Amino acid sequence: MTADGRDGPSHAERESPVGKPVIRGDPSLTGQRAQEAVEFDPDDPESLELAARTVRAFSENTAGADDNVYMLRGAAACAALVRGEGSYKAAAERAGGDATVSFIRKWSRVHDLPRSIRRHVAMGHIAPTAAKHVARVGGEARLQLAWAALDHELTVRQVRSVASDVNEGQSVASALEAEGVRLGELELELDPAVYRELRRRAALDGESPGAVVSELLADRLD
Repeated sequence: MTADGRDGPSHAERESPVGKPVIRGDPSLTGQRAQEAVEFDPDDPESLELAARTVRAFSENTAGADDNVYMLRGAAACAALVRGEGSYKAAAERAGGDATVSFIRKWSRVHDLPRSIRRHVAMGHIAPTAAKHVARVGGEARLQLAWAALDHELTVRQVRSVASDVNEGQSVASALEAEGVRLGELELELDPAVYRELRRRAALDGESPGAVVSELLADRLD
């Protein structure tokens, strides 16, 4: 991560196999609905046919727009269908109905978001429609935008605007600043004893509490 918020090397891409219900199948996130999770295997003809039917139904039914798990399942089906068919165009032709190339591309990208972001989508902390715009940017930027959206309760419109600015060459920091948000700003609640020692150390070091926390966490998270 660079100081101005531009992309840098990080675990910002999905590592698990396409179509695997890593998040949808986690009962700690989706409760009993984890039992309903379907794995779409792009190398299995029957599973690919199920993915095609799921994508078509997903594209034609907006009734589940508030159902985060439903949206993630549709995204998984899109990603598997693209992998199995080899292209967005072929996937759209296979699914038929209202499943356009643009629709499949957008939701496949949501499925390709890293697990840390998809967990918050599944729990309802980040709206799927916002995640769709987070997925438009790549690398470190998608993590920075997702956490800013989470910490500052950005609207879908704001997330869309920031994503567009980033894709036009702006840093995440400057794009967020235009929305009145400072990248890296986070409100924390500390144990009273930790808070006391943090303030003491910051005073002795002549640093802000944020600088002390950042330095300590940089060593710990590295």
